[in-house]
Amino acid sequence: MSASLAASSPSPQPRSLRLLSTEDADADDARIAALLDRLAPELAADAARNDVDGRFPHENFARLQRAGLIAQVVPREHGGAGATLAQASRIVASVARADPATALVLTMTYLQHRALGRADNRWPAQVRRAVFDSAVAQGALINALRVEPALGSPSRGGLPETIARRDGDGWRLSGHKLYSTGIPALRWLAVWARTDEPASRVGVFLVPRDRDADGDRIRVIESWNHLGLRASGSHEVVFDDVRLPADHAVDVRAPDAWAVTAATHADADAQADQQAWMVALLGSLYDAVARASRDWLVGFATTRAPSGLGAPLATLPRVQEAVGEIEGWLHANRVLLDDHIARTDAGNAPTVTTSGLVKRTVTEHAIGVVEQALKLSGNHGLSRANPLERHYRDVLCSRVHTPQDDAIAVAAGRAALEAASRGETKSETKAETKAETKAETKGETKGETKGETKGETKGETGARGVSVDETGLRRSDA
Repeated sequence: MSASLAASSPSPQPRSLRLLSTEDADADDARIAALLDRLAPELAADAARNDVDGRFPHENFARLQRAGLIAQVVPREHGGAGATLAQASRIVASVARADPATALVLTMTYLQHRALGRADNRWPAQVRRAVFDSAVAQGALINALRVEPALGSPSRGGLPETIARRDGDGWRLSGHKLYSTGIPALRWLAVWARTDEPASRVGVFLVPRDRDADGDRIRVIESWNHLGLRASGSHEVVFDDVRLPADHAVDVRAPDAWAVTAATHADADAQADQQAWMVALLGSLYDAVARASRDWLVGFATTRAPSGLGAPLATLPRVQEAVGEIEGWLHANRVLLDDHIARTDAGNAPTVTTSGLVKRTVTEHAIGVVEQALKLSGNHGLSRANPLERHYRDVLCSRVHTPQDDAIAVAAGRAALEAASRGETKSETKAETKAETKAETKGETKGETKGETKGETKGETGARGVSVDETGLRRSDA
């Protein structure tokens, strides 16, 4: 085992909640739901103040670890719960209703654990084991760092300026990353970088974070001053000649090997699965923000009784109609997410294009819910004395995640038109399987189209504007 892995090896601690068997699933779900109900007031207690101050909620992650929730997606053979997507989504949604910033960081860790837990993952076994062990025993968090000041998003092409140089039997890593969500508490940094070899390779270098030993080699620039999710700690990180063992070049390939056209069948399956997980978890997060907004609005409408009306606002047909529209959007979200999650857990993950359409629809519905609530509540909703304005700022961040709306529409439209030109009919039954048309793979790849605004959206795709295999631990946070 490498020195850095040994240094990161955890001491024995209470294990995470276990999902003992399929027969136990309902009982275990009920137990976790009850636990989250008890935790929610604690997770929410400082959410408003942390938003104002831009303060990272360290105490929330201590609470989640004591409850055994951080390692829920870690495979059972590594001491985790081996949670399904349905179970992980429910956890994220519950946490998000209390504090979306906490839920975002948890989501990123869940996505990394899912990718690492796949049998076809390319990372060295001992490195994966170290990440899992630290999550189970210590609640160690992991995220991918990809976006750079000059490059922006890797999805728009080009090689990263972050460079790994050979140093004896290891590497020296130097570079500058933006939007490093969760960095105040991250233990593991999956950094997108290129090598200094004559024919540069590109991929993921895993940087273990040890604040006592890092010194100035890993420097956090606390620059995150965002409209929403202000407590997510998505600061900049500068790496200055950080020493890494050889096996921490965990998935490094020739740039062309990251292209969709170079993907193996296993790569394509992994990509579809990982995209489905990302859409479900982020969709559940922002849908939860919308539901919290709906709950506040209903409480406001049923208790606010203007003197000129002499009755609660809820008695007005206009208010009833508007709340009914909100209920429709939330119902549609629930149906979409439930179907998407069920397909994925059944081993039939939707295509990347279809996942993108779910993402676009769910997030636009979520934004619509909060905007509707603001229209109805007026100045009350915009006041910082109430949570609705914070919910609005947070839910707007849903548009930042890849794939973005324009890329989603282009990919879906191109696939439909190309299928029609071949005389095919694209239905939502057979055509949504992972063996769907090859035409879908080129443009659907998480923000690879040219129309993808800036794409500097914390987690995209690979070098030269081509899709990155999701097993490369792509990052997608806001």
